[in-house]
Amino acid sequence: MAFPISPGVNTNEINLTTIIPAVSTTVGAIAGVFRWGPVGVPVLVNDENDLGNKFGKPSNLNAETWFTASEFLGYSSGIQVVRVANTTSNDANAVVSAYGNTAAVGNVYAQTILNRADFESRAAGSFDANVMFVAKYPGALGNSLILEICDSANAFSSNLNLVGTQSGNNITATLSLPAGSNTVTAVFTSDGVVGAATTYANTILGGLGPNDLFGFGNTTVGFRKAQINRNSPAVTSNATAATLTFTLFGQNTLAVDWNANTTVNGNTSVINLNRSWHGSQYVSTPPQPTISQVNQGGAAATVVDMLHVVVYDGFAVLPGSFASVGAAADAGSLQRTARNVVEVWSGLSRSTDAVDTNGTSLYYRTVINNNSKYLWVVNDRPGAVSNTAANMANSTNSIPLRLALRGGQDGVSEANVSLGTVAGGYDLFADPITTDVSLIMQGKPIGGAGKTVNGYTVNNYGLANYIIDNIVTVRKDAVAFISPDDNMAVQNVGNEQAAINAWADGLDATTYAVLDTGYKRMYDRYNDVYRYVPMNGDIAGLCARTDQTNDAWWSPGGFNRGQIKNVDKLRWNPTVAQRDALYINNVNPIVTFLSPPGTYLFGDKTFAASPSAFDRINVRRLFNVLEKAISKAARYSLFEFNDEFTRAQFKNMVVPYLRNIQGRRGITDFLVVCDGTNNTANVIDNNRFVGDIYIKPNRSINFIQLNFVAVGTGVDFNTVIGAF
Repeated sequence: MAFPISPGVNTNEINLTTIIPAVSTTVGAIAGVFRWGPVGVPVLVNDENDLGNKFGKPSNLNAETWFTASEFLGYSSGIQVVRVANTTSNDANAVVSAYGNTAAVGNVYAQTILNRADFESRAAGSFDANVMFVAKYPGALGNSLILEICDSANAFSSNLNLVGTQSGNNITATLSLPAGSNTVTAVFTSDGVVGAATTYANTILGGLGPNDLFGFGNTTVGFRKAQINRNSPAVTSNATAATLTFTLFGQNTLAVDWNANTTVNGNTSVINLNRSWHGSQYVSTPPQPTISQVNQGGAAATVVDMLHVVVYDGFAVLPGSFASVGAAADAGSLQRTARNVVEVWSGLSRSTDAVDTNGTSLYYRTVINNNSKYLWVVNDRPGAVSNTAANMANSTNSIPLRLALRGGQDGVSEANVSLGTVAGGYDLFADPITTDVSLIMQGKPIGGAGKTVNGYTVNNYGLANYIIDNIVTVRKDAVAFISPDDNMAVQNVGNEQAAINAWADGLDATTYAVLDTGYKRMYDRYNDVYRYVPMNGDIAGLCARTDQTNDAWWSPGGFNRGQIKNVDKLRWNPTVAQRDALYINNVNPIVTFLSPPGTYLFGDKTFAASPSAFDRINVRRLFNVLEKAISKAARYSLFEFNDEFTRAQFKNMVVPYLRNIQGRRGITDFLVVCDGTNNTANVIDNNRFVGDIYIKPNRSINFIQLNFVAVGTGVDFNTVIGAF
């Protein structure tokens, strides 16, 4: 302590109140194939709806992985999820982002963005110059995205002059287009039938924006808005003719009575047809100078820097806009209905330094990239480039732009994903400092096919061994939950127990793993089918629920805490004899009983190599909690002196904590030794500190013996007690 030079009073605070912190014991972890969400980043998910919003709904590509995570969340409220994908190959096995382009793209694989860190690390110009938008996350779901961009007042709305003749129900007219545009012939039909077009060009036709709205009608039938639809297989910017049909906006046909007295916008000689941008339904004002641009003063104050972007989910399949969960995303077709508005970005600016009245950025790329759930902006639209406000130029685009994203693909499914790909996801859970998880689920068994153990061919044990050897035994504060491959039961009817024991013999023994007996059938409400899913998510969930109702050192098995949810039936329901054979091999049976009715975890063993206190789940998890909590507190002794004061402070911190655990029935007794007997001069000279903590853990009851002894009427009970 330093004292002041001149006279005065100096105060100082010394904190001797270090305590053992509370530690998380219920957070789960899983890595696997998903159809949406960032790739290669742990994401905390709170419940099943959150899982669907962040990683998409289940499908045939990933049902076992998805429901492992969702079933865990049925017991708990937190799981770290890592989406894995093949990002190394440039073929059908690779995950690819959907993109919106204004012209042909060279390397479609180079447009893929895996996550925010990947996006922010990309150098300027790393995307194809013709790509304007990329789906927020890779996969085929991105093909459902449709965007409309309006960056000028003329693109927002304009008038087209029609001069022509009427024949029956048709009006053939010549469109008088703005200077520099093409003159085309348009046929307007009364029935509004849309032709069987298969594609829409990303370019536009003259002064007509795709899906533009038009005012039609007369004083007799009234005035209505109709939406343009093209029935030509392809329409390009240099076309000299095209047939256009219209559909009444929001309905199927254009219900207008075409006759000799028909007028359009009240003009019978020169038909002044008013068109407006399709997105004007969601944006009230046309692009104009933003307040930031006006503040530039001078000529710059009149430059229109504003733009609007409307985002649609064309197939209604994207997370957050599920109208039809089963709808398939077609990567090839761009003829989609612009339905399900999912995002509207209005009043943004092309100015890189534009801000609103609160000083918040209005630059459209910054705003969308930071806040959109569905898009990245990677390049400007031609004719409407970004610049500083002082150097901003008006957009040269007179019509809106419609982009239908394409090219996204899911790549491999959970059935054919490589072990290396999934293992890379689990590697993100290996460091206990950076990821605080306690219950690590294997999900679908993957990798290692064809190993023969005890005469049985054992499939898909590789991921289990990887998690055991490289994650939980390295962390030493988490437990892995492992299920056998479904084929252990499906392809071995009558030999299920032997096959599962053979599978267990092929795994690496550890007290940091818990094995179960397989799969359950459950209802998939998202796809209206029944599916078989592994139960390692349920067993991990039982542990998490036990933490909440009791403590981590209570057994999660049995009739009090071990009931499994959402079971239609088990793939295999072991008999008593089969359960005995499994339990000897440290495999925990899952059993459906008639009384009490339900399906239960009927065991609480770890996959220990030899009998010890650690061959029980409750003891293993007790020590995980103690070691995790006390080691965290012990970090604050680093770089202190190894003297009696520090050692006494350590004991005064640990003893009350263990006494509390003892009071909550976790341990029966303990002893903490931290003095000169174990901190010898040699230990001190080597800059070490030793604390020995002896624990007597409480044990769960696995076997109950009830002896009913019949005795004679005249026998004193005290004479026979203990004899049997």
